[in-house]
Amino acid sequence: MVKKAASSTSSGDDVVDPADAAYSRRVGERLRAIRRQKKLSLQDVEEMSQGEFKASVVGAYERGERSISLPRLQRMADVYAVPVAQLLPFDESEPGLDPDSVASRSRKLAIDLVRLAEMTGPSAEMLTRFLSMIQVQRGDFNGKVLTIRAHDVRAIAAMLDVPLEDVTARLDALELLYRPAR
Repeated sequence: MVKKAASSTSSGDDVVDPADAAYSRRVGERLRAIRRQKKLSLQDVEEMSQGEFKASVVGAYERGERSISLPRLQRMADVYAVPVAQLLPFDESEPGLDPDSVASRSRKLAIDLVRLAEMTGPSAEMLTRFLSMIQVQRGDFNGKVLTIRAHDVRAIAAMLDVPLEDVTARLDALELLYRPAR
């Protein structure tokens, strides 16, 4: 059963919780992004699901006009052949992350590429290759500083062999965090 993004009050009126409505829109944005990545039309989804997901209903999910139940979300993930987690919006405020770390939008994590170029050893080599790949993907070749996005920190944690929440401290200890001259 599909429910609208609203809850009933005792008087029977539908009251839309702004947080629920916002989350439904974010889920819808993910659903649309995945569908488009797969190069599927709304009609294609209806056909692939053998009519379980009507094109108009999928469109309403994508616009955030309707909320999708968890069982239907699981079935939609099956139709798209992706893990169900990929259909949910990414939340950078994951538990266990220091609020001053990269997950915090107020503070960016910037790597000093000049300092990294001076370093030697396996960790420095892996970081250099990884950050070079990011530079190529972004077309960012200023050569002095590279701002790291939250989703890249997991790979850096693995390269430095530290827990996710310790990446900022480890980079700081290696003097790799860029600090603008004052």
